[in-house]
Amino acid sequence: MIKEDGTLWHPFGGKEGLRQMHRPASQLEIAARQNWLRRHLPQYLRFFANGNEVAPERIEPELLEVVTERQHNLFRMARLLWSIPFSKGYGRRLRFLIVDRANGKLIGLLALQSPPLSFPARDRLFRYPPGKKTELVNQTMDIQTLGAVPPYDRLLGGKLIALVAASNEIRQVYSRKYTGHVTEMAQRILPPHLVALTTTSAFGRSSLYNRLTHNGTVIAESLGYTEGYGTFHLMELYPLFREFLENQGISTRGGFGTGPRRKWQTMVRALDRLGLPSDLLRHGVKREAFLFRLVHNLEAYMEGRDAEPVYRDLPFSDLVSWWRERWLLPRAQRVDGWRYWRREELKGLLLLEQGEGVT
Repeated sequence: MIKEDGTLWHPFGGKEGLRQMHRPASQLEIAARQNWLRRHLPQYLRFFANGNEVAPERIEPELLEVVTERQHNLFRMARLLWSIPFSKGYGRRLRFLIVDRANGKLIGLLALQSPPLSFPARDRLFRYPPGKKTELVNQTMDIQTLGAVPPYDRLLGGKLIALVAASNEIRQVYSRKYTGHVTEMAQRILPPHLVALTTTSAFGRSSLYNRLTHNGTVIAESLGYTEGYGTFHLMELYPLFREFLENQGISTRGGFGTGPRRKWQTMVRALDRLGLPSDLLRHGVKREAFLFRLVHNLEAYMEGRDAEPVYRDLPFSDLVSWWRERWLLPRAQRVDGWRYWRREELKGLLLLEQGEGVT
């Protein structure tokens, strides 16, 4: 339902209402992957923990870059548990699994991708030197996926993944992968520096990123809220929009150079040709934007006053220890629902009944 101010209204309040708003798009994605899931879920189910297989005091996180087919499949399957639909990402991409070495089970996921060139919440912070914005922004990345899977999510595993995003090890993987890398569009070599990360919350104000600190240092800095425009609430119509435009001779194919805004651009064009207002893309979900500073001199570097970044020192092991004492062990003592989670429940979340569609 559309309210008087043009934003969406949903009968459920709070974050549950926002999850319900996103659910049709994520369910469409799950429905489209049923054949793949039925083939692979039996093989990969063992990588998800039962609650009684997790001993909080023995959890030993390990960071693994996704490089093998098995890691890729596990990432892909776990990502379908998110309320927000999955995207392959674009430009530079890094994906990681965080696993519990104590039992070999998956704790959570982290995926980074090239940042949007225009991101007002970020751009208000800096006065980029003339002609340097693209080069400098491309020394940051955007967090595309971040979170924990059951039962580790009940133990605030998401806080661990968020801390890990700022670790030295993530920067080192980035540097190793992109040193000497030639960009596709500009055919130039960018400095292999990763100086900051940006992201937006899924459901308004973020309980995951707010108050995320390490020894008194803020890890995730709130930059305010987005304006509440997007495409997720119209995703059930997206195939029809594409078909409509293709029938009029307008290509809607993705690929090189199209970036993350293909769905947005397709919908804007379709609505315009149908004589409908583009304001229908206003869903009203104002997501909280965050900045992860990976260097001490971020403003000076992004504004060209410093020639080299001065990195923060955040070893993975230190961040894990901080998470364990600050969040994991206190949480494990306060709640015990995580103990009763069974990985068989994933079948109910991912596998539709034969012949069942999405309504």
